[in-house]
Amino acid sequence: MTLSQYAGFILFLCEYKSTIPFAAGEEMQPVLWVLAFVLTYPAVAYALTAAYALSAKRGKGALAASLAVLLLLGVALGWILSRWTHPPFSWLLWDVILWLPAWWTVRQRVRRAREVGEGQTARAIGQALRQSVLHTVLLSGAILFCIPFAWLVVTSLKEDEDMSKFPPVWIPRQQVKVRIHGKECGVSILKQDGQTLKVATLEELETGEHRVQVLEPPARRGEVFLVPGSQLQKVRVFAPKWENYWDALRFLPPETNYGLVFLWNTLFLSILSIIGTVLSSSLVAFAFSRLRWPGRDIWFVVLLATMMVPGAVTMLPVFVIFRSLGWVDTLRPLWVPAFFGSAFNIFLLRQFFMTIPMDLEDAAKIDGCSYFGIYWRIMLPLIKPALAAVTIWTFMGAWNNFMGPLIYISSPEKMPLAYALQLFQSQHGGEPGMLMAAATMVMLPVLVLFFFTQRYFIEGVTLTGIKG
Repeated sequence: MTLSQYAGFILFLCEYKSTIPFAAGEEMQPVLWVLAFVLTYPAVAYALTAAYALSAKRGKGALAASLAVLLLLGVALGWILSRWTHPPFSWLLWDVILWLPAWWTVRQRVRRAREVGEGQTARAIGQALRQSVLHTVLLSGAILFCIPFAWLVVTSLKEDEDMSKFPPVWIPRQQVKVRIHGKECGVSILKQDGQTLKVATLEELETGEHRVQVLEPPARRGEVFLVPGSQLQKVRVFAPKWENYWDALRFLPPETNYGLVFLWNTLFLSILSIIGTVLSSSLVAFAFSRLRWPGRDIWFVVLLATMMVPGAVTMLPVFVIFRSLGWVDTLRPLWVPAFFGSAFNIFLLRQFFMTIPMDLEDAAKIDGCSYFGIYWRIMLPLIKPALAAVTIWTFMGAWNNFMGPLIYISSPEKMPLAYALQLFQSQHGGEPGMLMAAATMVMLPVLVLFFFTQRYFIEGVTLTGIKG
């Protein structure tokens, strides 16, 4: 496609947009939305590949400049199309206009590279296209899954008035306030007799009227009169309401010491669960992988079979056992089982132990090291990625455990954060700002931990079972 043909195609769309079949009719709107969403992936992928092809062999500076120009052109084109027509047709047209020249550029660049014998350049462009498609899909998926968390954080910083508005308010804002006679008064805009006034609300009456004082224009400054509240348009600016977090802590029962009691209980359970799971699971995995004893393989199959038993089946027998021990309404049922191992963690660590060469164990035996010394001094340091993965998801499981405290705990001073958050929701469910702030504070430690340890988590999972 030549440049003149491309320009003629765009002019055709601009002139005859109303005659395109799928642009008319509300029954076709869902189809049009899906089509526009699907075409976005090849359009963006080809545009990124075209930027790479044009800047090949020119360094990273040329690539950055090409991407910057592409971003500016894409934003400008989107703005023009949004002013010219309505979505989803504007989105679909944006895909077509972006995809056609990018596809033509990539095709010409690959053909030219093959004609001059630069097969490596052509293969690099093809690899760049595949990577662009892959990363575009992954990025859109990441954005999609981040929307609930973003809504959680934004809602925790909004005023109650913006909670239930549609379309949703994504930018936290608060009403501008001024101090009059030592009292903070909200600023609003009032249109009266063809004149726009900036007023401050001095008092809100039970009748729904507001006593306001004029701030601008200067000629009417200081006037005080009554006006219906429906005629006032509040002046709002970007201002996160951080008071929601303090209010969420302040409204907790006094005996919880602003939630520190819940935090201590959760940390206590998490630390003991981590210690118990890592020690017991690694010790049993070492026995299954490095020691030879009668019935080892049979018992390992039995261990794996326990993973297929639903938790609801064992819930009542385990509760009866703990009740007979007098452990109900204590924290022991929540951390003692961790010292008896976990079938999945044992399986994971066993696979890691089996990748370690036997020569290291034989050398340790020649030096007089015992089996426990081999396990503690040689094997554990070599499986740090797996231990890190087990530690991370054990911490996340203990931190977010809700069913266990719900069954065994009845005293408020022994509740962990997950159970306390549920009770907070039942008491303050009508105050979404404080509820979202409390949920954000409960989630924050887990997010920080996973952010700094995700490399070890992914490494521990991906290296499982690798030989050599």
